[in-house]
Amino acid sequence: MKKTALFKKYILEPEILVMPGAHDALSARIIEKAGFKAMAVGGYPATAALMGKPDISFLTLPEMVDHLARLTDTVDIPILADGDTGHGGVLNVARTVREFERAGAAGLFIEDQVFPKRCGHMEGKQVVGREDMVAKIKAALDARKDSDLVITARTDALAVLGVDEAIERGNLYREAGADVIFVEAPRSVEEMRRINREVDAPTLANNVEGGKTPFLPAKDLEAIGYNLVILPVSATYAAARAVTGLMEELKRTGTTAGFSDRMWQFSEFSEFIGLEELRRQERRYLDEGLAAASAPKAGRKRGDR
Repeated sequence: MKKTALFKKYILEPEILVMPGAHDALSARIIEKAGFKAMAVGGYPATAALMGKPDISFLTLPEMVDHLARLTDTVDIPILADGDTGHGGVLNVARTVREFERAGAAGLFIEDQVFPKRCGHMEGKQVVGREDMVAKIKAALDARKDSDLVITARTDALAVLGVDEAIERGNLYREAGADVIFVEAPRSVEEMRRINREVDAPTLANNVEGGKTPFLPAKDLEAIGYNLVILPVSATYAAARAVTGLMEELKRTGTTAGFSDRMWQFSEFSEFIGLEELRRQERRYLDEGLAAASAPKAGRKRGDR
């Protein structure tokens, strides 16, 4: 089954789809090996990993597409990608969809923030008019070549215009053709329940540690009515904390030995990363090349050099 169709199937299943966020190819491999059925790649962790900067529209479309392609080349499970504002107007949105689709995304979301956007849990957000976002959704739907590519419409209107407007926009975006609705940063469980009661569409929850939204277990979100939940920055926060501790240990003691119980060793990591399988492939090709070069030459004419 195509990754796009598989992703759509997962979204519509009764059990909520839990999607950790990958910030690089290594974390993507870890997520897949842990047994998750799908993952997300957000602009926040991508910007942190690639640039060491916050998520305030520094990352360009070509950079995000290249980053996404590396992840889709690493894993076989569906990936939901962050399309930000679509990187411009309606024509830019169409290009974003085409580029993400070529890079292997199973789905993407675009949002109704004004460019330059901010992380959905930051202050100072602004949103475009409803008509502008509907136009972007229409452009996104027309641009996709695979009708199963999941187009998610995100609204940040709750923080700017209130929950009533966010719900109205969610339903409007669904009517425009969005497959999933993502109301960003509800501030209470009651707001989350109301969104799921009143938005007539599959919905996405965003679990951000320390963010504005109540941080709930997947089963609680499922009971509220969400179809999928992303944890976009968990791996990034954990990696940053772990490497900080490692560097502090090394600076203090001159060795990482005191950190060894929180690290893999060379052989363990080599096994995890698939070194032996690649070596087997390498040996097979070299053996085949040697056999071909050593085989008797059939059909050579007398006098051939």
